[in-house]
Order: sequence, then C-alpha cells, then structure tokens
Amino acid sequence: MARRILGIHKDASDSETARSPVPHRGPSLASEVYEVVLGQIMSLRIPPRARITVDNLARELNVSQTPIREALSRLEAEGLVVKTHLVGYSAAPQLTRKRFDELYELRLLLEPHAAGRAAELMDETALGELKHLAAAMSRRADATDESIRYSQFARQDAEFHERIIKGSGNELIRESLARLHIHVHIFRLLFHSRVTEDALQEHAQIIDALTRRDGGAATTAMRQHIERSRDRLRPSLEED
Repeated sequence: MARRILGIHKDASDSETARSPVPHRGPSLASEVYEVVLGQIMSLRIPPRARITVDNLARELNVSQTPIREALSRLEAEGLVVKTHLVGYSAAPQLTRKRFDELYELRLLLEPHAAGRAAELMDETALGELKHLAAAMSRRADATDESIRYSQFARQDAEFHERIIKGSGNELIRESLARLHIHVHIFRLLFHSRVTEDALQEHAQIIDALTRRDGGAATTAMRQHIERSRDRLRPSLEED
C-alpha cells in the first residue's frame, strides 16, 4: 500500500509527524480514516490532549473533510477524542491513577462472576465464535503495521471480554462495562507487544475453563487475567 506522511500536531508550531497508510477511496473511506487516526492514538503517536486538526488531516490524507469529521465523531463517541466548542478536536486525556484503579476495581467485581456464569450458560455456537476470535487475535499479533495491529488487538480484546459477559446472560453487566470504553483507554497506556503476548496466554486459560464448563476455574482465570493486566499497566501511570 502506498504511504505518506500524516501530520497531526500538538499545536500549530509542532512539526512532528507520523507515517500512516493513505485511505482508499470508496464507501468505507470514513472507516479507513478512522483506522488511521485510531492507530495513531493507540500508539501514542497522537499524545493525550494533542490537537487534531481537520484541515491538516484532510490535506495530508488527500481526502475531503467529510470522512475526517465522520471518523472523529466516531472516536469522540468512543471517548478517545474530545470536541471543544470554538477549539476543535483533541485526543482525550490519559486515564488518571485514581480512575484506572476504580475501573479495575469495578472489573474485578463484575467480570470474574460473569465468566463463571458464562461457563455454565454459554452455548456451543457462542463458545466456538469466542475461540475463533481468540485465534484471530493471535494472527493479528503478527501483522506488520504496529500501530494498526495494536489498535485492532485492543478492540478485539474488548470484544473478547464482551462476548464472555454476554454469555453470562447478564445484560446489565454488559451495558455497564461497555459504556466505560475501558479497553481502548487502558491499552493506550502501554504500546508494547508483551501486553498482547501475555493477554493471549491468559485468554487461552479462560477459554479452557469455559470449554470444560468449569465455573470456578473460569472465575479464577478471569480474576487472574484482570489482576495481571492491572499490574502490567499500572506502572505506566503517573501519580495524580
């Protein structure tokens, strides 16, 4: 794929740039622009609070402002972009240490229970789809474009957890966690392949427990996964 420089700056005087794929034109142009910008945000090439200028993106990607605005609106809905009146768009602030700890406390209260219930209630079709997703995540880890690979892995990780929660039959837990957009924020903390490798191993343990219909083992595997994820990422946070 042809490539060019995508200029996204902290302010008008910032000359730092990052290399990104040029979106193809067509019905999915906004989606491809979304992927480009998401990859930059997840890899921290667009740092927290950095300005994201519509005109710059349109010029550098050689597209109109319409797909740019559509992509940014989608990212705003996901909590990764903030739109300020008379200022424009900027990357969302990073999680604070307090917010991070609160999110993981909530996850530890809800997700292990959901995994235990899913071991009892998830049907074979849903379990097969979960295994297929886990396999796709393993293949994704071998992709060549690191920023795109990592942003896609983060979203697939969110889907992995959501499928398990859905399998528990508790819609309120699913809705509560989905609204927080936990995964995309957390994964933005540490852009490193070791995170994906560890997560894949822990996912395999969860799937094994679900496959055996062992609710206790699924609860334990999910709790350990969340605790290890917290411990891997927490050192990346600055004190509030």
